[in-house]
Amino acid sequence: QVQLVESGGGLVQAGGSLRLSCVGSGRTFSRYSMGWFRQAPGKEREFVAVVSWNAGGTSYADSVKGRFTISRDNAKNTVYLEMASLKPEDTAVYYCAADLNYGRRRVGDYVYWGQGTQVTVSS
Repeated sequence: QVQLVESGGGLVQAGGSLRLSCVGSGRTFSRYSMGWFRQAPGKEREFVAVVSWNAGGTSYADSVKGRFTISRDNAKNTVYLEMASLKPEDTAVYYCAADLNYGRRRVGDYVYWGQGTQVTVSS
């Protein structure tokens, strides 16, 4: 089992940057592809980005491509989401999640989830 804890959210002005972190417990963290999802009020949870178990592969939602960067450090059991050029529409609770397969984008494919961290972008 993997427990995930996100941090790094906050309030930022449009055009600003934030870095989210997600720390995983357990020795099996490096076996999992790690994804970031987000959920805005009144909307469904949506895929943001995913990184493969060895960081050899990454994939992004079109809405964040070129602005967000996902990375991981398996020695620290941590996955990151660097967010730049933030827009008010990026406001959401951001979740990290673990999947034994790489590249999937559906919420139901991910087996472990963190509790989320709020990101608010003001205009």
